[in-house]
Amino acid sequence: MSADQGITVRDAPTVRHSALRSSLGLVVGKAAQTGAGFAFWVVAARATSDREVGLTMAAVAAVMICTQLAVLGAGSAVILSVGRGEPPARVLDAAFAIVGVAGTVLALGYLVLHSAVAPDTASASVLFWLTFLVAAVTGTLVIVLDQALVALGRGSSASLRYALGGGVALGAAALVAWQAHGASADVLMACWTLGTTVACVVGAVQLRRLVGYRPRPSLRSSRGRPVLAVGIPYQLLTLTERAPGLVLPLLLAHMVAPEAAAYWYPAWMMAWAAYSAPMLMGIVQFSEGVRDPGRLVSTTWASLRWSLAVGGLAAAVLVLLAHPLLSLLGERYADTSAGALRWLAAGLVPYAVLQAYNAVCRARGAYVEAIVVGATLGVALCASALWAADRGPSDMALAWLVVLSIGAAAVGLRLVVVLRRVKQDAR
Repeated sequence: MSADQGITVRDAPTVRHSALRSSLGLVVGKAAQTGAGFAFWVVAARATSDREVGLTMAAVAAVMICTQLAVLGAGSAVILSVGRGEPPARVLDAAFAIVGVAGTVLALGYLVLHSAVAPDTASASVLFWLTFLVAAVTGTLVIVLDQALVALGRGSSASLRYALGGGVALGAAALVAWQAHGASADVLMACWTLGTTVACVVGAVQLRRLVGYRPRPSLRSSRGRPVLAVGIPYQLLTLTERAPGLVLPLLLAHMVAPEAAAYWYPAWMMAWAAYSAPMLMGIVQFSEGVRDPGRLVSTTWASLRWSLAVGGLAAAVLVLLAHPLLSLLGERYADTSAGALRWLAAGLVPYAVLQAYNAVCRARGAYVEAIVVGATLGVALCASALWAADRGPSDMALAWLVVLSIGAAAVGLRLVVVLRRVKQDAR
């Protein structure tokens, strides 16, 4: 047996789950993660001051930015490679090595830059630096794990790893709140990092048990170069989707006030629970579109319907229960941010249209068009929200919704045209 054969996925055929089962499994997993995350912030808000909560939220947002940058499209490269019939192990080994190094470099770079540019809100403690670094690396690996398991037809495995990771983070925060009221942002960050680490470890075990993969990360250029060549264009597209929501809390914390980030972030985090449905179904739509291009049109409309059904249900709950949910954080959060949550929840429909369009662009390789559209929309979203920041979270969210709806109307028309062309070409 050759060295390459020794690290491939086992020869026994992997049992693929249906696209719907993978989609719903991912949604359930993200719902568990979001629910545990919300409970985490409820505990944090009652364990310390608004300032410490705001600083922690800004740090978490910074970690998420690092992970989105560090993934370098490796997850999309895995989906494309596996969908085209390439051996999974080689691309997985290269992908994990690349994102591990990139996550480390970007996290350290952010910490150094933050300390130099904004020393008043930067932490110099060893605990914070260590937990930030670990969170960035494990968070990046989890993104690739998610997409690798989707490509291998086992996206539903997400529910277990996110439930365990979220539960551990919540338990650690509850223990800290019980032992020491007035916990620092460093300690809260450590609790949050513990959850991402557990999710990463569970994901690695699942990849081994479900498909027989044994990770042997490799930085050989012959393996890494194809991953980067395929992945980076798709990474740029993903950044246009994620960056606005991740950047805005940082901008608020450092340009307005940490308290502004503290009031905005819970509303955004809850709205993201609804947005996760179209985002995750878009990943499966992309994977299925690569694997079976002939079904791209039907898969797109099916994914959009399920995105609106599942995400719409979550959005309706958020609209109806905005004040009670936010009051768990404290009455000041409910009074300040309930309106923002309702406006953001209403953005589920335009966000679902945008995700369906991006997934079609990914499957067809039309990433340049989608990147230009996404970058333009992302800048407009952040600019409009910052413009309204002085008037409070509700006005910020309304501005966000208006801009998102205008963008979705434009890409929705484009999506119809593209799908008609795909259908005609298939005849």
